[in-house]
Amino acid sequence: MKVFIASASLLPGYGGPAYSITRLASALVQAGVEVGLWAADRSAQSTSLSAHCGPVRRLSGSLVEALQSFGRPDVLHDSGMWLPHNHRLAIIAARNFIPRIVSTRGMLEPWARSHKKLKKSVAWRLFQKRDLQRADLLHATAIQEARNLQQLGLGRPVCVIPDGADLPEMCHQRINPTRGEACFRTALFVGRICPVKGLPMLIEAWGRVRPEGWRLHIAGPDEAGHRAEVERTASRVGVSEFVSFLGPLDGEAKSAAFADADLFVLPSHSESFGMVVAEALAHGVPVLTTRGTPWGQLIKRECGWCVDATIEGLTQGLRQSTAQEPAALRHMGARGRAWVTAEFQWETIAKRFFEIYERTWNGVRYGGQSIRSYSGCEHSRN
Repeated sequence: MKVFIASASLLPGYGGPAYSITRLASALVQAGVEVGLWAADRSAQSTSLSAHCGPVRRLSGSLVEALQSFGRPDVLHDSGMWLPHNHRLAIIAARNFIPRIVSTRGMLEPWARSHKKLKKSVAWRLFQKRDLQRADLLHATAIQEARNLQQLGLGRPVCVIPDGADLPEMCHQRINPTRGEACFRTALFVGRICPVKGLPMLIEAWGRVRPEGWRLHIAGPDEAGHRAEVERTASRVGVSEFVSFLGPLDGEAKSAAFADADLFVLPSHSESFGMVVAEALAHGVPVLTTRGTPWGQLIKRECGWCVDATIEGLTQGLRQSTAQEPAALRHMGARGRAWVTAEFQWETIAKRFFEIYERTWNGVRYGGQSIRSYSGCEHSRN
């Protein structure tokens, strides 16, 4: 089977999708799929994430040139929407009768739709709604995202498959019984520094709690100057001395940041999946996040907290999480790692995608606006 996977970018600064797409491509090849990987910014060959791709065919040139080089695919898998190349892929698939699957990547979640609303409303009417209605299958990473897609009345079936996570070797710091009991303990954020991530709310909450013996590390690339707003908030609240910006992290530097963390915090207004939560859990770090993400199971699994995406909610979450003894946080992190091991490894995720590729290629109809979950778990909001 030949699958052509397209993305806007595969550079680390693009965030979770860049990591998940490259890892999925590699896992699919290991499952016996011939994969062509292409990015609209032509980063498929140059990205530092190429080490994750293995024997994947990393395609260069324009979309048409990449497809000609790869040959006719059995399935087109487009990750994302709104951009010109997404529209071109829809046209190419329709003209050539190639099955097309679209991963919406949270771009139709309520918060995301309200961001740059006018521009998106125009695109929705001109081409985007029609392009989604012509897709053979829509892919969501969580049940709530699938339900939100269903409410749009697109008339297309939706499959639910979460992103995966790699399991790192456990660092000696993470299993050291004295970890976190001396000096400062660390709460870590990793991700793009942009409005959807809710960092100003986190800073406000940090100022209210002022957890004794804790510091906050913020790692990730600045987007559209949003870091300056976060820094101003920290200065106004009076917590600048406890907040550090680490810049973009990748590879070993990113793993080292997780190894140094006692708690991971993702204060997002909206996430379709939040791959970095799975990464934190894989590193044995408990998580505090919001109900704007699909990680309500953290509470049931006893490996974290899920609160309202408000200053008040994050304040409550910080009070509870930073009051925990180091040993209690380590035990929570261990439970989170066991959860990821059981349900979010890339080999498992690739097998689920292989199944839907085969069904789509063979013309199997899912029926109407049905939701079919391949998640293997109750990965949904509270």
